[in-house]
Amino acid sequence: MRAEVMRAIEVRGGAGPAEALTLAEVPVPRPKANEILIRVHAAGVNRPDLLQRQGLYPPPPGAPDVLGLEVAGEVAMVGEDAVRWRVGDKVTALLGGGGYAEFATVDARHALPIPNELSYVDAAALPETVFTVWTNVFERGGLKAGQTLLVHGATSGIGVTAIQMAKAAGAKVIATSRGAEKAARAKSLGADLSIDSSASDFVAPVREAGGADVILDMVGGDFVSRNLECLNTDGRLVQIAFQAGATVELDLRRIMLKRLTVTGSTLRARDPDEKARLAAAVEAHVWPWVEAGLLKPPIDAVFPLERAADAHRRLDEGTHVGKVVLTA
Repeated sequence: MRAEVMRAIEVRGGAGPAEALTLAEVPVPRPKANEILIRVHAAGVNRPDLLQRQGLYPPPPGAPDVLGLEVAGEVAMVGEDAVRWRVGDKVTALLGGGGYAEFATVDARHALPIPNELSYVDAAALPETVFTVWTNVFERGGLKAGQTLLVHGATSGIGVTAIQMAKAAGAKVIATSRGAEKAARAKSLGADLSIDSSASDFVAPVREAGGADVILDMVGGDFVSRNLECLNTDGRLVQIAFQAGATVELDLRRIMLKRLTVTGSTLRARDPDEKARLAAAVEAHVWPWVEAGLLKPPIDAVFPLERAADAHRRLDEGTHVGKVVLTA
């Protein structure tokens, strides 16, 4: 018999600073017919969680108000239509919300088996970043072996995952990050060229290295026009965030003359069938890299659930390299 209440993190007042995150007792969710209930052992902490905490990124309709977009744990209950899974299976899953808790429900199609007996902490660091990189770099960006990926914010959770996935696919990687120490870490994670963007502009060294075929950008702002300078003919710029601003001015002539593609996407708001399609693609194409040891994002810090505020402060500081994870 499972418990009727669980510990979960709530945002006091609905929105606020890291200090607004508080531990509370809430009802354990019950899975629908197509869902599984996961006993959460670890939950990834991501920048969208910080935005939701501040009231800037509300959950999609039907998603829990509790933060948390990825978890790893054991299947505790199975809905009648969730035929793939059995109680006790070890899984990691992409959520619409609800991960900062002892239990979470998820569409059974959005869960994947934990490969290679990875720890729950390591497994919880995969879904949000791996799904994001696959759909943006490989599906929308069309990165192929022998091409060059330029990734900004290279020591973020997304960045370190993009480096490893691109290298596993046989691509060359150019990375930018702020500070010599971060640039060195990106190099150690596999980047062929790592640039400290706080010390010099990245355009010249990228062009000297042969330019980029695909760019994954989380910065936006004035990076966008410089990205267009870095792209080779038929290059693809994929925008997934805009920490330096969402409104930019572009020279359309450069896009036309170089036959560039400028695209972007979000993940959380996609419909369940699209997320299921993406999960199947990740299992088919990315999970073999994980099983081969080619993909294991570094864990920057681990905090117990009750210290969720400290985990958010760690991301707010901007000094982390890799993933921050909570343990329940």
